[in-house]
Amino acid sequence: MGLKRVVVTGLGALTPIGNSKDAYWKALEQGVSGSNMITHFDAELFRTRFACELKGFNAADHFDRKEMRKLDPFAQYAIVASREAIRDAALNSDSVDPYRVGVIWGSGIGGLFTFQEQILQFARDNMVPRFNPFFVP
Repeated sequence: MGLKRVVVTGLGALTPIGNSKDAYWKALEQGVSGSNMITHFDAELFRTRFACELKGFNAADHFDRKEMRKLDPFAQYAIVASREAIRDAALNSDSVDPYRVGVIWGSGIGGLFTFQEQILQFARDNMVPRFNPFFVP
């Protein structure tokens, strides 16, 4: 099987320096750093208290309450960035062969928030396994 050609027609981004492709690119050009004090959890006991967290993302801008409860934050990020890439590509689902189009996204790590919450709940419930059906995305 030979190599196939791939064409990137759309981009989407949620990053520590911008929550859209355009905002990210502008911040890159300006040399903005994404590093800042950790705000997503209490880092007081850690020696390092800074990280490159996603800033200013509000899931309610993109999902209803039911969807927000079902989706781990990393899955929310993937969906939002993928939607932006599809919009950026100006794809019309009526005229596109779904077997010839795809979205590729990446995450440094994903699902840890939900994993932690489910394990803590398991311990609080005297080890009774009542896991959320969305535990593994």
